[in-house]
Amino acid sequence: MSFPESRKSAYLDEATYVLQIYPRLSLKTAQCCTLNVHKEATAAWVIQIAAVTLGLDKSKPYQLVEVRETGGEEWVLQASDRPVERLLLWPRKVQDQHLQIHGYYFALQSGVPDGPSQSERVLYVRSFLKPQSEDCNDLCSLPVLTEKNILEALRRRFLKNQIYTYANNILIAVNPFKFLPIYNPKYVEMYENHTLGRLNPHVFAIADAAFRAMLNKRLNQCIVISGESGSGKTQSTNFLIHCLTAFSRKGCTSGVERTILGAGPVLEAFGNAKTAYNNNSSRFGKFIQVNFLEGGVVRGATIEKYLLEKCRLVSRKSCERNYHVFYYLLVGASDEEREEFKLQEPEDYHYLRQDNPHLEDQAEIQYEFKRLHQAMEMVGFLPATKKQIFSVLSAILYLGNLTYEAKADGEGLTVGPADVLSTLSDLLKVKKEPLVEALTKRRAMTANDVLILPYTLSEAITARDSMAKSLYSSLFDWIVLRINHALLNKRDMEESVPCLSIGVLDIFGFEDFRTNSFEQFCINYANEQLQHYCNQHIFRLEQEEYVSEGITWSNVEYTDNIGCINLISKKPTGLLYLLDEESSFPHATDNTLLEKFKQQHQENLFFVPTPVMEPAFVILHYAGKVKYQIKDFRAKNTDHMRPDMVALLRSSERGYLRQLIGSDPVAVFRWGILRAVVRTVATFKEAGRRWVTEHPGNIRSLSPECKELHAKVLCTIKRLGGEVPQKLRLSTISNLIDSRALKLIVDLNLHNRDTRSLLHLHKKKKPPSISAQFQTSLVRLLDTLKKAEPFFVRCIRSNAEKREMQFDEDLVLKQLRYTGMLETVRIKRSGYGAKYTFKEFTDEFRVLLPKNPSTPQKDITNLLRRTGLDDSSFQIGKTKVFLKEVDRQKLQETLHREVMHRILLLQRWFRACLTRKHFLMKRKAIITLQVLIRALELCFAQAASVIQAAWRQSHRRNEYLRQRESLRKLQQLQKTSELASEWKHKVGVSNKVASEWKPKVGVSNKVASEWKHKVGVSNKVASEWKHKVGVSNKVASEFYLCSWCVQTQMNDLHSQAKVRSETEEIFLKATTQFRDTIKSMYSVSNPQVSYKGLLQGYKSKVTNLAGQKKKDEVPMVVNLFQSVLDNFIRAEIKKASLERASSDPAKVELERSVVPLDHCFSTYQVNIYQSCDLCSSYIWGMEKACMCSSCKMVCHKKCLSKIVLFCSKHVYRKIESGKSTAHFGVHVSSLTSNQTPVPVVMEMMLSYVELHGLYTEGIYRKSGSACKAKELHQLLETDPKSECLNNYPIHTVTGLIKCWLRELPEPLMTFSLYNDFLYAADLPEKSERLRAIYRKVEDLPAPNYNTLERLIFHLVRVAKEEAHNRMSANSLAIVFAPCVLRCPDVSDPLLSMKDLPRTTLCLEILIMEQTRRYEEKMKEIQQLEHAEALAIKQLTLQRKNTFIVVVAKTETHGLVCDAAVEDPDPESKNPSQDFVPKGWLL
Repeated sequence: MSFPESRKSAYLDEATYVLQIYPRLSLKTAQCCTLNVHKEATAAWVIQIAAVTLGLDKSKPYQLVEVRETGGEEWVLQASDRPVERLLLWPRKVQDQHLQIHGYYFALQSGVPDGPSQSERVLYVRSFLKPQSEDCNDLCSLPVLTEKNILEALRRRFLKNQIYTYANNILIAVNPFKFLPIYNPKYVEMYENHTLGRLNPHVFAIADAAFRAMLNKRLNQCIVISGESGSGKTQSTNFLIHCLTAFSRKGCTSGVERTILGAGPVLEAFGNAKTAYNNNSSRFGKFIQVNFLEGGVVRGATIEKYLLEKCRLVSRKSCERNYHVFYYLLVGASDEEREEFKLQEPEDYHYLRQDNPHLEDQAEIQYEFKRLHQAMEMVGFLPATKKQIFSVLSAILYLGNLTYEAKADGEGLTVGPADVLSTLSDLLKVKKEPLVEALTKRRAMTANDVLILPYTLSEAITARDSMAKSLYSSLFDWIVLRINHALLNKRDMEESVPCLSIGVLDIFGFEDFRTNSFEQFCINYANEQLQHYCNQHIFRLEQEEYVSEGITWSNVEYTDNIGCINLISKKPTGLLYLLDEESSFPHATDNTLLEKFKQQHQENLFFVPTPVMEPAFVILHYAGKVKYQIKDFRAKNTDHMRPDMVALLRSSERGYLRQLIGSDPVAVFRWGILRAVVRTVATFKEAGRRWVTEHPGNIRSLSPECKELHAKVLCTIKRLGGEVPQKLRLSTISNLIDSRALKLIVDLNLHNRDTRSLLHLHKKKKPPSISAQFQTSLVRLLDTLKKAEPFFVRCIRSNAEKREMQFDEDLVLKQLRYTGMLETVRIKRSGYGAKYTFKEFTDEFRVLLPKNPSTPQKDITNLLRRTGLDDSSFQIGKTKVFLKEVDRQKLQETLHREVMHRILLLQRWFRACLTRKHFLMKRKAIITLQVLIRALELCFAQAASVIQAAWRQSHRRNEYLRQRESLRKLQQLQKTSELASEWKHKVGVSNKVASEWKPKVGVSNKVASEWKHKVGVSNKVASEWKHKVGVSNKVASEFYLCSWCVQTQMNDLHSQAKVRSETEEIFLKATTQFRDTIKSMYSVSNPQVSYKGLLQGYKSKVTNLAGQKKKDEVPMVVNLFQSVLDNFIRAEIKKASLERASSDPAKVELERSVVPLDHCFSTYQVNIYQSCDLCSSYIWGMEKACMCSSCKMVCHKKCLSKIVLFCSKHVYRKIESGKSTAHFGVHVSSLTSNQTPVPVVMEMMLSYVELHGLYTEGIYRKSGSACKAKELHQLLETDPKSECLNNYPIHTVTGLIKCWLRELPEPLMTFSLYNDFLYAADLPEKSERLRAIYRKVEDLPAPNYNTLERLIFHLVRVAKEEAHNRMSANSLAIVFAPCVLRCPDVSDPLLSMKDLPRTTLCLEILIMEQTRRYEEKMKEIQQLEHAEALAIKQLTLQRKNTFIVVVAKTETHGLVCDAAVEDPDPESKNPSQDFVPKGWLL
């Protein structure tokens, strides 16, 4: 890539834009490259500058990719594209600085752009640019509808690797003969729950449309996949089944989906082969019906097979292969398996030697054999069963190696070689002599005798091949039977359980080879019936409905193939009936059959005559003329195994082989059980005889009960139609086994039973022919399809040479013509894809219709016109409304907007009513306060008057008393002179007394100083206590020690008094509840609880237990508990001070491995071919890969180190300018770490509620003050560790907990698992429902899982106090379900309202189950504590006794030991320390 220097400088001189480019390279480079480029800069120039900036090798090619993670889109820019123009289409907030976490960015990766040049490439960005007509993803939107335009549209899309195209609701898939990386799990998630046509065409969109239609309409659906051989039908079926099982939520139904996915590779290995047109051609037809519960969970499945091509086993055309399983076994088997099954090289077998002996794809075949092993294990085949299957396959191959030679006397044949006969005899477990006789002779029944006639050479070869084909066909039928048995659900036998289903039909495609035989005749007849079914639904039924409804419509002409179907199958002259008739004549030949065909249908337009001498006939099919060779038509129609060979195989020692040959699987199964019982009885009888011989004196007679049971067994055997064996003389069981399930499977595959009847020609009833069986099964298939609503997938072969990405216009045009694609697009374009009855339309769009309807037709017409629809885009019939699909989507969007508008209106109205109610309450309160204040002011005025009067009276009284006192003093002054001598004497006495008082005052001051010192000490102790009770207890061992200390005090109280007072009873009950609270905190990591909080919680418990009558007892009980807690604190502080010098070694914690860039990877088993999102290489089926449970990224385990993109589902929420947030409204993963697995704010609020609010009535039902909530919200946002919750009411805190949960960008039970939890809640059985819910909880990311676990534990604590707070598990689930399990924001609000019962049930199940586990754990703790208390008492007594004995011994020996006297107090011994009596040291 080069760029002119002049233009480069011009770009740098003008205004530039900032591009941030993130490299996706295996080399270690800078994480981001920032460039300043001009608006006109091309992608080639940007790549060149980025390569220079990053220091990359400029000689290598690179690509510039535009990534939009929000829509799941990535666009590779061409060299002439302009990145700045793409940048300007992004949201405004990410244009200036488009970081990777925002979801919009450019990436640089290695490689060259695929697809056409810029002139052929059309820019199409969903939701931003309108697609141009020349690149339409729906053929109905073509401006001019012609064959040429349809072909050109398909070609353009095909060259851009867009192989899927819509024709309204019909999907057209062009086989690219190349795997495209568009089937990873992220694409399944992308197309889930989206309207058909919203996203680019995809086979997953058809699966989603069928799945949603089944759930919404409660009707069975079917997906019909049609196309000729090599068009990709089998692969489309695999994609559809994979997608349907993914939608049904894998893991909820105990591995049913796993079995369904494993059945595909098994059936492909045994029923598919490489042909000239297809490397994986289905040589049989299958109809897979997946059964669902009404909630969308897979319940089971059934597989019905049609017409296995048995002749491929013994002969094929050139450049074709036998069935895959033979090559898998011969190339991929281990040395032990090769020795066990006597395997050789493929070229050593006659049945495989006809092919090209050189296998170029041996490595792939070896891998496919491993994949087959894994798939058979998924279906349920045991290792022993697989060995039996491979042994039969080896025997079939050895049958082909048998050769015949005429005997010397000319009578009969000899078969050999001898080593092949020996090997075959060993593999089949039959004797060699009967095997040789069955292969060389046949028995003929006459009226009086049985004749043994030798085979001719051609008859012997035919008999040998017939045996191989019948054996392989029986093996294939048995495998289908076992798969159906594994897929059967026990509720399938219960008619009361409602069931829905989606059927996927993968039947052999239309074939026209150089040599066409009986198999191609049946295959093409099936395709004729399928084409007729498609025409019926697309053309005839559609137009008949338009005519019956009386709407304006001009019929679309189409080619009807009913004439060809009548030629083949109409009674009594249809070709199939003539074939059956001619096959029953012993002397008829293929030539007589051909003459009869020509004689009956020489004038039929669909039967083309051929030259007289040519042994062939031509039929004009819907896809063109096909010539069939009449050779072997009769033989293949009555292909069967002779009775001699059936008898030989029934004599085999291998029980598995006898099962294959059995005509009735139920009978074989039950007789196998009976045979085992008989052998068991015979063994017991023989053991009884030996015991009687050894103990002749201890013989007891048979009890009457045994005789009665013996009679029941004999009746059971006779009822089954067998003779009573001579050995059976003792009792067994009457009910052998319940075989209803096996009977049901056999009834579902009646034609397989008919096939088995061909193995038993000795019966009087004549077995049906191959064509009769095939026709019966086909009629049954069509009846099943008619009972379901169809979706159609038209597969088209892109070229005849199987070349990758080659578009053969002539071949594609031929397929478009004979499938009637032009007429199909025309009727879909002019027809009406959406049809409603008046009632259905009224029920769905009642929100948009008037409240008082007049007539449905008038109201609906007015609504559609008011919506803006043209009169030509809809029509009103007699009973139905007909709409275009595009107009229906517009109407749905209008309905969604109206519903959202009304929801907002209701919310505004509710807020207004609530505000009005609060206003009236406040106004009433203010008026009441005003009345009280006015009354208080009046009282104050009256009181002031009284006070003033009293004050005046008091003032006058005091004045009077003062004057009187002054008069008295004047009178006393006259007597002063007379008493002067007496005063002198009194003053002397006063001085003496003062001298005596001085020491007393000194003593008083000393006492005061001592009292002041004591007060200071008391204040110091109080401050120490305040510090101690404020210390946070963050270690679970401290909780345990505190609980043990409280238990010790309770034990003392129990042992001291038999009759306790009311105070003691309250203390015991409250302390028991306190210990339960302590125990519940053992498992809480980093508990944010202080002892002060525990004391407050204890006080609330005591207050609740005491009630109003015993309110006076509360302080006494609290003080008693406070003293116990104080003693524990002092002991712990003393212990900590002693152990501070020798601290314990640090504990090593195992941290979880850091998931790269917020991805949550888990092991994922790939079921269909996928591609690694990092290295773009293949991930083969049954291979282990890593998948992110959030963004569905799939990669190899070795590629985890190459991840450079953040998980798109865990990107942090964009922080708007000026609205920064740290603890509310952000992802849980950003608030947690290994040290704090639960967000700090959440843990703090939950702990506070558990300590202060468990006994508050309606704790989560009532709401707190909005102003207080906002204030607390701001405080916790700025400083969450500040202890400010005590200043707010409890309802404010509980309301903020719900607010924190609602503000999460993604709920705790994530959006990606929302439907999973709903499906799990729909399971009928409680055990399955509980297991499925917990399995999905385990799939949550670690931060969400830990936070949800803490929340559920909190709700359990609340529900345990239901008697006080009136909050049951159901009430809590109703409150919290919208907070932790809410639907995505893009979901329909009406549908989400219907999900509320299921979300509530899901959360209630979690609460109830955790409550049960909590109670069980508490009982275990109580039992352990009781055992601990008993052990301590016994050890205490034993210690005291042991101490006395030891002292006696010391005295005896004359030893003195001071330690023996210092026995520690057993009551103060800490249980965490080991106690050893000191006397034992002697």
